Amino acid sequence: MKKQAHITRKGQITVPHEIRRAMGIRPGDSLLFEQKGAEFHITAVRTEDRFGKFRGIDTPGITGGRKGIVRWLRQQRGR
Repeated sequence: MKKQAHITRKGQITVPHEIRRAMGIRPGDSLLFEQKGAEFHITAVRTEDRFGKFRGIDTPGITGGRKGIVRWLRQQRGR
C-alpha cells in the first residue's frame, strides 16, 4: 500500500485513514521514526490505559457499571 501525505509549515503531518486503520493507530497514540541506512521505518507506539490497573481497587462487592454502583449506594443507604 502506498499513500502520500504533506507536511505543514509547523512540521505536522496527517496520516491517511487507510494507513491509520492498517497500523491500528488511534488518537493519543504515538509514532516512532527509526532510521535504518537510507530508509526510515515508522512504528505505532501503543498507549496503555494508565489507570486501568487501578480499576476495581477498593470496591469489593461492586460490580462494574453504573447499575452496580447505584445498587451498592442503595444498600449503603439502607434502601
